[in-house]
Amino acid sequence: MFKKIAAVLAASALLVAAPVWSAAPSPARDNMSHALAVTGMLETPLTLKVADLRQLPPANGGEIAVTRQNGDRAETITSYRGVRLRDILDKAVLDAPGHNDVKKLAIIATATDGYAVVFSWGELYNAPAGEGVIVYYEKNGKALDDSDGEIALISAKDIRTGPRHVKWLNAIEVRKLVD
Repeated sequence: MFKKIAAVLAASALLVAAPVWSAAPSPARDNMSHALAVTGMLETPLTLKVADLRQLPPANGGEIAVTRQNGDRAETITSYRGVRLRDILDKAVLDAPGHNDVKKLAIIATATDGYAVVFSWGELYNAPAGEGVIVYYEKNGKALDDSDGEIALISAKDIRTGPRHVKWLNAIEVRKLVD
């Protein structure tokens, strides 16, 4: 009998709480990114909004299939407008005075929800993949919406683009990995 009463009470509590859950704000709106902080091993840390990104050399492109880790297609971006991550780092100027210091740098792109991806200096500056690492603010001819944040990043030349697709991008940090 006690188990039945406990089950009924638990079910009642869930029913009473359901309207609270349905009224909760969407995660996308809570995670909206409005500016990009560029910090770390730099001569000039930056805070960039979309208007600032528009002043940098443009990186526009065509269709990108955003594929998940398992190879399934998540979405197709038909066009994008943004700037290469490399151009943002050049504006901030990497603080790597030693001959081999750049080879020890990792660049970490982080979203407002804590999702983060990593690039090496070699990927961005010494490999074809660097041409396709794009911080973008428009896709499919429109400004990004709540589902992407105002600023996002994609590594367009990756075989599987989804794992390094950062929606709600709000931070780029340059770290020296070893001395």
